[in-house]
Amino acid sequence: MPINIEIKAKVRDVERIQKLTKELSGGLPGLEISQKDIFYNVASGRLKLRIQNEKQSQLVFYQRQNCSGPKRSDYQITLVSNPEEMNVILEQSLGVKGIVEKKRVLFLVGQTRVHLDDVKGLGHFVELEVVMRDDQTDKDGKNIADELMSKLQIVRSDLIDVAYIDLFLK
Repeated sequence: MPINIEIKAKVRDVERIQKLTKELSGGLPGLEISQKDIFYNVASGRLKLRIQNEKQSQLVFYQRQNCSGPKRSDYQITLVSNPEEMNVILEQSLGVKGIVEKKRVLFLVGQTRVHLDDVKGLGHFVELEVVMRDDQTDKDGKNIADELMSKLQIVRSDLIDVAYIDLFLK
């Protein structure tokens, strides 16, 4: 299973985080993506069907602890050519847990995907996903995330320990 080390944090100053992220990504503009994530009831982990503008849909399963700070996320992704039919099957068999809609701007900083998210009903967040190489340890990934958090001026008190769907369900 592929691995990320990731964090999610509330954004208090959208313009500042956009400026810092753009600088760290070499001045390149981020890729704007509209996403609708449909989460399903599963016994462990999280399962979502991700429907994206102008990109193929994905079925994503991941397992991650709910804790603040950099944490490991094990995940599997498969492309879905017919998301409407896939949703019907998953909804009938598992039931829908909830839906998260967001506008995302994706930047790449080294081996880290930086997401600036505007989540409908929740507000603005930043998410760091350090895409781990086979020769790296979780500690390596956490060090990369910590360093990037510092450069982006993300403070620990703004860290979120759960997924967006869980914020809706609280």
